[in-house]
Amino acid sequence: MARKVIEYTVLDEGRDQGKVFQIREMSASQAEMWAARALFAMARNGIDIPDDIAESGVAGLASFGVKAICGMSFDDAQPLLNEMMQCVKVMPDPNRPEVVRALIEDDIEEIGTRLKLRKEVLKLHTDFFFGANQ
Repeated sequence: MARKVIEYTVLDEGRDQGKVFQIREMSASQAEMWAARALFAMARNGIDIPDDIAESGVAGLASFGVKAICGMSFDDAQPLLNEMMQCVKVMPDPNRPEVVRALIEDDIEEIGTRLKLRKEVLKLHTDFFFGANQ
């Protein structure tokens, strides 16, 4: 079975309105390592981690969400945040959905868009845990 891929269209008003992004699921091994690095960073930064979170991998991290990452030092959080954005590509012309490329700096012009894309990346990796209704 192939990795999950979703499209995210920016609906909010602003410079990114109408832009379409493609978000592709990390491989299982990459997601596992991302989750492990996040867990270790949380522990290093004194964030209280429930005993059973290690068993739920990336899905367990979702229960902490942005709150946990905000509790980390920037040096610990930055590589994790950067890796999340590697899941995101841009569709420069929505009329040609077969053309998708890696992001460049000017593709995303609003901070809010970056935050929403991060949320979608996390959601894509944790849908199996929360179910389709949440």
